[in-house]
Amino acid sequence: MYRQKYIFLLPGLLVLVAIILFPLLFTIRVSFSSWDVYNPGLNWIGGENYARLWEDARYWEALIRLTFLTVATVTLQYTLGFALALLVWRDIAARRFFRVLFLVPMMTTPVVMSVIWRTIFHESLGPLNPILEAIGIDAQPWLSDAGFALAAVMIVEVWQWTPFMFLLLLAGLLSLPNEPFLAARIDGAGPIRTFLSVTLPMMGAISVGAILIRLIEASKLMETVYVLTSGGPGTATETTSYYIYIRGMRDFQIGYSASLSLTYLIVMSVALTLIAKALIRLMVKDRT
Repeated sequence: MYRQKYIFLLPGLLVLVAIILFPLLFTIRVSFSSWDVYNPGLNWIGGENYARLWEDARYWEALIRLTFLTVATVTLQYTLGFALALLVWRDIAARRFFRVLFLVPMMTTPVVMSVIWRTIFHESLGPLNPILEAIGIDAQPWLSDAGFALAAVMIVEVWQWTPFMFLLLLAGLLSLPNEPFLAARIDGAGPIRTFLSVTLPMMGAISVGAILIRLIEASKLMETVYVLTSGGPGTATETTSYYIYIRGMRDFQIGYSASLSLTYLIVMSVALTLIAKALIRLMVKDRT
């Protein structure tokens, strides 16, 4: 009987090995090869790809840019998502309508949403610049200027994934007990004091979970950049995932792109682990 439980776990274990372990091990092997368009195959070259990676300034710039985009967009998503969740948490008119309305951007695939926003940001044919000019603001080079292109990517990411934060945080707010709020009201605490002393601490664990999920997803930013800017102008909006795609799928440097992918995986795993520990210490109170 004791051994039978492992038999039931075997199918899941085999699936795990098939979809995670084998591709990972194969990628490690490929990263030590010279596989490219001229030399297909797993010819062993040792750590040459990793030595080349260390001197690849474009890769590290893309990683720094991705870090900035990830932190900035997730911070905005959390702030706006929490504000919207608080807005419809209480009994307000048409709150069910607003709950559905706020989820609409998330229901659209990233590629479709990026195509729509690329049309909006078009400098001569899009509707955004005429609207800005109508209110006295000069037309802006949204997709041809480095700074504005980076801002455009952030706008699209925040627009699409703020509803995800909203959904998780609203679910957390709806699960909170009423007693602490009644006690705060009896003690004469105002809305701001109640939020800072009651609501925010009680939402700590849920906030950490929501932020980590979005950090993991945002660190893989690819579709928006691919459709909206193609990494441009120049390499101004190029992220790590997009750069790996260029090296692997466009230049067909399979061995080198494998080493890029593994380094990216290690860096992001370590960074997200440290961020998770910091967030837990900061936002989750010890209730023991």
